[in-house]
Formats: sequence, C-alpha cells, structure tokens
Amino acid sequence: AVNLIESGGGSVQTGGSLRLSCEVSGHNINMYCLAWFRQAPGKEREAVAGLYQWRQLRADPEIYYSNSVKGRFIISQDKAKNIMYLQMNNVEPEDTGRYYCAQRGSCNTAVWHLGAYYNAWGQGIQVTVSS
Repeated sequence: AVNLIESGGGSVQTGGSLRLSCEVSGHNINMYCLAWFRQAPGKEREAVAGLYQWRQLRADPEIYYSNSVKGRFIISQDKAKNIMYLQMNNVEPEDTGRYYCAQRGSCNTAVWHLGAYYNAWGQGIQVTVSS
C-alpha cells in the first residue's frame, strides 16, 4: 500500500516562506503522479501543484501548478529519498489551509487537479498565514 506522510507545516506571516515535505513509500518509483492539495475551512479542496514522473520517458517530471500559486510555489522531489516538496514563497492569508499530498500511478494536464483521481492521501498538515 502507498503511504504518504506530510511534514513542515506551521504558522508564517504574509510574505514569508515555508517548505512542506511529503514522504512517499509503497509506490511504483518508475511511474507516479504526486500532487499537493489544500482545503481551507468552509471551502472545497483545491489542487495546488503536481508532478508526473515517468522515468522511461524522461528524466525530469512534468510539473503542474494552479493559477493561484503559479510563480510563488515550487514543487520538487528528491527521487533518491522518495520525498516531494512544496516550497511556498510570498505566502498570502489565502494560502491558509490544511495541505495534503496525494498519489496515483499516472496523470496529465487534464486530470492532475482532480482529487477524486487519486488513490492515496496523506493525513494532511496545517498551514496558517497571518497578515
């Protein structure tokens, strides 16, 4: 079974930075889709960023961002350690929420943002941005 564990959340002031980590295990390391989602109180879950790695096709993953974080957040991975990161820069109060990492075998531009598409989820971690 795929297991995902988030870490690195906490409180940060507007304009600051925070880095989230998601440790992944039990997945196919040659082909996988990983993504970050978030959910604020009273709001629907939304996709933040994702990556699709297919090692036989290309060394670097395809990267996806939602419009709300593009240019501020950076998704990356350490393939040797099976850890995905979300570097959050210039954060805004609207970035407050519980952040989840999710995994499935493959994805593309059309579906990466669909939460129902993912098979495995982490327990989530809170990020609070104060103004």
